[in-house]
Amino acid sequence: MNHTPHTHLRGKLALVTGGARGLGAAITRRLAESGADVRVADLRREQAEDLCVELKEEGFRAQFVELDVRDPAAIAEVFRDLDETVPRPLDVLVNCAAVDVTKPVEELSADEVTRVVTTNLLGPMYMCLETYRRMVAAGGGHIVNILSTASNRTWTEAGPYAAGKTGLRAFTHTLFKEAQRDCIGVGVTGVIAGGMETPFILDRFPDTDVSLLQSPDIVADTVLYALSVPAGSVMPELVVVPRSESTWP
Repeated sequence: MNHTPHTHLRGKLALVTGGARGLGAAITRRLAESGADVRVADLRREQAEDLCVELKEEGFRAQFVELDVRDPAAIAEVFRDLDETVPRPLDVLVNCAAVDVTKPVEELSADEVTRVVTTNLLGPMYMCLETYRRMVAAGGGHIVNILSTASNRTWTEAGPYAAGKTGLRAFTHTLFKEAQRDCIGVGVTGVIAGGMETPFILDRFPDTDVSLLQSPDIVADTVLYALSVPAGSVMPELVVVPRSESTWP
């Protein structure tokens, strides 16, 4: 894919959850290419560190942060560390980390439901709790929550996933309204993404026809576009799906 890097995030500090692979890695790369100093927050240390090394060799800035978004205490510690070691508050947060369990409801365990909903809904909410108040105090910043077509229309074997993404969409809309009230400089955007050619799908469904999927780079560019809107405007929600997407609208 041809891509011309922009530099409108030069000097900004960004953090991407689930940033080690798939869509998260594509977003990390786009942010770094645009000049941001990126923190790659993930549990996949080896993949995240490899990505950071690759980006540094290309002249960009990226650093691994080991983080389980299901753990609010760990999230609070990451932000305390940023407060103490980085001379500026976080400018961009992208909540991308997500998991799924593809089973009918009658076969799901409580642990599986908890894992999916905690990762996909509570994790982003925990991240926003730490980020939002700091952005308001700083007078600006931007939060992007990666949603899914499952937040609009669900399908079988996707109960916990759809519940989590639907809840995150509602939370994102609420946060957007509160930012309008609390600090006009804080942007909040939900990105509804359709099927992508990433491990998130292909690890579970290896026989998927990839011609029906979109590149994660397209979604990463959509995130970058949301961050490029001039002050005074904001995109509260964006939708980007393959032309063949069957789950939209």
